[in-house]
Amino acid sequence: MTLKVDLSNIELEERVVSINRVSKTVKGGRTMKLSALVVVGDKNGLVGYGIGKATETPDAIRIAIADAKKNLHRVTVSDTTIPHEVIGRYGAARVLLKPAPKGTGVIAGGPVRAVMEMAGIRDIRTKSLRSNNPKNVVCAAMEGLKMLKNAEEVARLRGKTVAEIQG
Repeated sequence: MTLKVDLSNIELEERVVSINRVSKTVKGGRTMKLSALVVVGDKNGLVGYGIGKATETPDAIRIAIADAKKNLHRVTVSDTTIPHEVIGRYGAARVLLKPAPKGTGVIAGGPVRAVMEMAGIRDIRTKSLRSNNPKNVVCAAMEGLKMLKNAEEVARLRGKTVAEIQG
């Protein structure tokens, strides 16, 4: 579920995660293009990713940024970390996301680090499991962030109070 957000008053930052040269074989030979993977976010819980293809690098990045702005998601953040541990899955990629105490910093590899920093998460431990394909790892990290729920959301879903949930 994508989030409908008015982007006119939100300051989004973007980070290029990877640029890949792709080719297509046609009758006349190979056609070379560039594929760009970009993560955008406001560093306050709003994050999205996009992919763009073009013959020139700046065009591919511009297309990827436009795609990322269409796929923004609101992430549940608990102070500077995440509320609970979760494993995000996408394709062959698995990303383990674990909350960390204040002051730990972002312990993550390149693609996951970009997603966490753009989401505004400052203290987290992550581990990329199985695949290291940047697109699949970014998608898995996003899936993991989408699964997060805080105590208020869980209590509302179960029809209980927050005190009953936390024990």
